[in-house]
Amino acid sequence: MHKILNNMNLPDTVVKNHKNIKILTPNGYESFFGVNKIKKNNYAHLIFENGKELKCSLDHPLSTIEGIIKAKDLDKNTEILTKSGGTFLKSRRVVKKDIELFDIVNSGKNHLYYTNDIVSHNCEFLGSVDTLISGAKLSTLTQERPIKSNAGFDIYENPKEDHQYVITVDVARGVEIDYSAFVVFDITTFPYRVVAKYKNNEIKPMMFPYIIRDAGKVYNDAYLLCEINDVGDQVASALHYDLEYPNVLMCSMRGRAGQIVGQGFSGKKTQMGVKMSKNVKKVGCINLKAIIEEEKLIFNDYDIISELTTFVQKYSSFEAEEGCNDDLTMCLVIFAWLIVQDYFKEMTDIDVRKRLYEEQQNQLEQDMAPFGFIIDGREENNFVDSDGTRWFTDEYGDMSYMWEYNF
Repeated sequence: MHKILNNMNLPDTVVKNHKNIKILTPNGYESFFGVNKIKKNNYAHLIFENGKELKCSLDHPLSTIEGIIKAKDLDKNTEILTKSGGTFLKSRRVVKKDIELFDIVNSGKNHLYYTNDIVSHNCEFLGSVDTLISGAKLSTLTQERPIKSNAGFDIYENPKEDHQYVITVDVARGVEIDYSAFVVFDITTFPYRVVAKYKNNEIKPMMFPYIIRDAGKVYNDAYLLCEINDVGDQVASALHYDLEYPNVLMCSMRGRAGQIVGQGFSGKKTQMGVKMSKNVKKVGCINLKAIIEEEKLIFNDYDIISELTTFVQKYSSFEAEEGCNDDLTMCLVIFAWLIVQDYFKEMTDIDVRKRLYEEQQNQLEQDMAPFGFIIDGREENNFVDSDGTRWFTDEYGDMSYMWEYNF
């Protein structure tokens, strides 16, 4: 793992352990890759019965006799492992205050280390446990510098003639909490590629449609699919009616089939984008995990990678851990939901599910193959009965032994 991380273009927040300083772990002093500085707007202040204290993120994983448990999920009946034995939580307080936290990256062979004598755990990559994308895959993702960058708009590939593009949009209120964001995908070939992205927490919903329109025009009148929860409907309607953008994708409600993507729908159940329902998010998350881990979606943006490392499971869904954002990730989720829609297949002539199956068909067939024949004492042309007598089953062999001849 250390070798993999050394070959990565890591975020600027990571300070590598160039001097090979050792850190104390339950296995003694061991090497670690480096330290990652994380800014949070809240933290957990833990006080233990042995007198030790710890300030950490709410999702900081600690080692207990019941396994690895996040700080926010600890209770007073769980025994926490320490340098001198077990202890119990005395009090836990969530402090809503900006703080810089420092996480050890890849400590020793078991990812364990002591923080103020408490046994802490770090995962395989910079980020959280229980992420949608596996830690092993996250550790292989690399970032590149955009070829152009201006006011939150980063370009990784310039538009190409005759290429098809899709833009998925996630809208915020522009009050410096969540971000308004969109991601531009090249869907001409498979695997798909992220060629540009926009992220800004100050842009107002009234101005956001102009930025989306300009980006869409540059990328060959890209298809647009906007999330319309809350103020998103305002942005999508402005693009379609006021700015007369030609390729706004609509959704129509079709009963049990849910939302169906298309263009030119009419009727009361038609909407100017996709509503982020539980089913849409579930399907999108499942598909996103598949296309990223199977390398069918290529991206090299630091902000996207950073959000994926904190996009964690909460109950039966996924969302950003506390103090983090998932606006770009939700653009990816919308795209992952879109690619299995019939309209998208007709638009690109690519069936993602079929392509993934075909590429893994041999492996699937091997997994589903029968175990083989159990001979159980039998051979091709004979077998042994329960008395130990061998019987031959040749249909057209020499049968003269069956006859008596009288001369």
